[in-house]
Amino acid sequence: MRTTEAAVDEQEFLAAYDPGDFPAVAVTVDVVALTIREGVLQVLLVERGEAPFAGRLALPGGFVGDETLDAAALRELAEETGLHPDAGASRRAGAADDPGTRNGALARVHLEQLKTYGDPGRDPRMRVVSVAYLAFAPSLPDPRPGGDAAGAAWLPVATAAETALAFDHGRILADGLERARAKLEYSPLATAFVGTEFTIAELRAVYAAVWGEDLHAGNFHRKVLSVPGFVESTGSTTARGGERGGPRAKLYRAGDARVLHPPLLRPASEDGVR
Repeated sequence: MRTTEAAVDEQEFLAAYDPGDFPAVAVTVDVVALTIREGVLQVLLVERGEAPFAGRLALPGGFVGDETLDAAALRELAEETGLHPDAGASRRAGAADDPGTRNGALARVHLEQLKTYGDPGRDPRMRVVSVAYLAFAPSLPDPRPGGDAAGAAWLPVATAAETALAFDHGRILADGLERARAKLEYSPLATAFVGTEFTIAELRAVYAAVWGEDLHAGNFHRKVLSVPGFVESTGSTTARGGERGGPRAKLYRAGDARVLHPPLLRPASEDGVR
């Protein structure tokens, strides 16, 4: 009886509820999309074609429609890269493979929520809360601006970090870079930047690009192979030896580890100079 009365009370409450009694709040997604091009860590930025901040560079993003937050982030990334999601497999942090979401180049995109930003005044139009995402991929094509963007380009993160981005996107980018660098220490995220088969040297190049530090080849090789489940041998080798000759390099694939133990610490972390 009490359950029935509660249901009636809730229906009456919802029928009389007026969302206009409260300040309007919009929700957007912004994507820190990272990839490595020509050995350099780069981020996808768009040139805003409309006010506010017309002509300024910004992270790709937009308002959330009748969709999940993950779907909105993936849609924004697809619009700017020209790679459209279809049926296929996805790679998301902390989640099992999700059939029926995307294939092709986007199938290997690692997508995860970064942080929520909601400071008053971050958007001059109205109160806007943004859910930021990180996206990583081994190689993404030259972008094709979509939506209201006037242009889009991959920029080295060092250049982007010195650019006055629209909204609070400079802060979001800085947070995204730190998350990416930290995750390489404790997770197998680096394998999202290489092909399905790779050499230890290629993996080392990912760490060097993301961390912005040169790494000792021998020490790195030893550390990677000492982490259970990080990589596993394919039993194959490269077709040719190195540029200076020598034996062909062994090929590896990502293992089943979700956490790296022991972690691969940044040189600054190992020295205690964080």
